[in-house]
Amino acid sequence: MQHLVDVDSWTTDEIIKVLDDAASFKRQLPPKLLDNKLLITLFFEPSTRTRSSFEVAAKRLGASVVHLDPSRSSTKKGESLEDTFMNLCAMEPDGVIIRHSQNATARELASLNLTPVINAGTGNSAHPTQGLLDLFTIREYFNSNIEGKRVTIVGDIANSRVASSDIRLFTKMGLDITLVAPKEFMPETSLKNTQNLEEVLDETDILISLRAQLERHKKPIFDDYSEYAKHYCITQKMLQNRDIIVMHPGPVMRNIDISNEVLASPKSLVIEQVKNGVFVRMAVLKHLLLDSNGN
Repeated sequence: MQHLVDVDSWTTDEIIKVLDDAASFKRQLPPKLLDNKLLITLFFEPSTRTRSSFEVAAKRLGASVVHLDPSRSSTKKGESLEDTFMNLCAMEPDGVIIRHSQNATARELASLNLTPVINAGTGNSAHPTQGLLDLFTIREYFNSNIEGKRVTIVGDIANSRVASSDIRLFTKMGLDITLVAPKEFMPETSLKNTQNLEEVLDETDILISLRAQLERHKKPIFDDYSEYAKHYCITQKMLQNRDIIVMHPGPVMRNIDISNEVLASPKSLVIEQVKNGVFVRMAVLKHLLLDSNGN
């Protein structure tokens, strides 16, 4: 039984196979490979893109999806998450997709080995399918020639699970990473880093912007995000004629993370990321529910 807790648990060959499958699915939708499979989604935090993308991916492959609303589940009556999960697994689903505020949740549930666990985002530590779709989008744009491509990640890196997974995955796949953030948003890191976005733009191929993770801040870090935006919002004036693509996992805080003008420009791959997310998650589901089981 295989799980997707984070990208570091998969080999390079597995990652490339999933990305190749996603590319194949984007060219032409496959037959209903997961017909008669049942997935349960368990989202303890709000989600628009990830939850919808998983559900669309599952249904494109012929699987059925049951969504459990945690606000109406027995966890509200005092049942532990582990007991909730064990009871769901007693119904013999083919996999559980979970999002949770605690970093260790997906790993702990996967360790029970009751059903494949797919991490749809935990705490500030991991969002593996976002990392995979980000890599897919970069790989597609550069016709698979990604070795040494220069990625600059800018924003609330310390609190971002997307940044955590992107950094691990991009490092594994040979991309060159620079982190840009004010000191309040910068984690402890051995990677190249700076507080000055302007100084690294001439050495950047891909800009990945991150929103301020306000829900994870114990107290407001900036009184006025318009002041933050003066230094870190990606604008057309900042990009000029540089050959840089712009990405963002969403939701975008417009004119704070990225300007309206850049979002509407050909440099922005933000909507393409959402499209690609469906195909990548289809490939992940195929890998976990079919390929890794020898089916």
